[in-house]
Amino acid sequence: MGNLMRATHAEVHGLNRRLPDRTSGHSGKKPRCLIDGAYTLQCQDLGLVRVFDHGGTPMRQRLFDPIIASEITPESAYMQRRTLMKGLAAGLIAGLAGCEHEVEAKAETPVLPTPKPEIPGLKTWPGSSRETRTSFRDVTSYNNYYEFGTGKGDPAARSANFKPRPWTLEVAGEAEVTGRFDLDDLLKGMAFEERIYRLRCVEAWSMVIPWNGFPLASLLKRFKPTSKAKYVRFETIERPREMPGQRSAIIDWPYREGLRIDEAMHPLTLLAVGVYGRWLPNQNGAPLRLVVPWKYGFKSIKSIVKIHFSETQPPTSWNVMAPDEYGFYANVNSAVDHPRWSQASERRIAEGMSIFKARIATTSFNGYAEQVAAMYTGLDPQTLY
Repeated sequence: MGNLMRATHAEVHGLNRRLPDRTSGHSGKKPRCLIDGAYTLQCQDLGLVRVFDHGGTPMRQRLFDPIIASEITPESAYMQRRTLMKGLAAGLIAGLAGCEHEVEAKAETPVLPTPKPEIPGLKTWPGSSRETRTSFRDVTSYNNYYEFGTGKGDPAARSANFKPRPWTLEVAGEAEVTGRFDLDDLLKGMAFEERIYRLRCVEAWSMVIPWNGFPLASLLKRFKPTSKAKYVRFETIERPREMPGQRSAIIDWPYREGLRIDEAMHPLTLLAVGVYGRWLPNQNGAPLRLVVPWKYGFKSIKSIVKIHFSETQPPTSWNVMAPDEYGFYANVNSAVDHPRWSQASERRIAEGMSIFKARIATTSFNGYAEQVAAMYTGLDPQTLY
């Protein structure tokens, strides 16, 4: 257990890797709270977290209030009164490496985002999912965005000082039009749509989110990529002063992602500037993020500052850090498990669905196989995930 306590904390993906440790050593005290075989401990920089055994593999998880989605305040009520109910219980709370001292389990209330202005003139996209949507509250308070921290609530809690304007987008590589462009100039004349997409995280949880934006292809075509442009690389901004997670070496910053050119030009691939009819909050990737609904969520890079057209496949952050666990393509597939957990099912976070409800089955390409599967005909299935 001592070795586990010193393990470093890329806990969102449960990585048991030797990454630089940002917490101090364990105090030597034994944890007092034992829940379902998991120890609940207090960590210096992550608060209450959970350490448990999963098939012989030490797993770490930070959990927030186990609130039943049907009891979550709707967006309209939230906008009016700005207060939310507290969690039903503090039961599912836990422990991680670098723990300082034992505490009694208690619930943590997520930080609520300051509402952004509404986006005018949104059009309705006819292909939107009709599934029950995830609440505005969950979409904006339960996030993976390591630039602000590894906890699900860290992006909302630690992104207030991030400045999404002014914003410049750098375009380079195999294209006729390259240079640095002001984002507001690029957005002029764009027709914004509301597209309700399923989002499937590689951690086996999912949401249904009403994104607001426009097809990535409509922007890329302006730069006139040449015949040598086989791939598109994206890069997140690097501002450690405003993004406290970048002050640690969890990832080799800045975060990088990439797509094949046909994937980037596909009509489903979206550049989002908003969510729920409002401009993107900082914790959701303001001011510009990618949304690729048939791929695992880590492919949908946030706060994009660079686009590079290349002839060769670009390196991507998670694939470089853990190539045995995260592929370049990262297409959702229930038949190909993560090396340390099953991808056959997922925990849906949506209105009216309890966190205690049985998981739902994961579908090929996250339910978008009819639109995208043809792009991968003839390729080795194992390389696509």
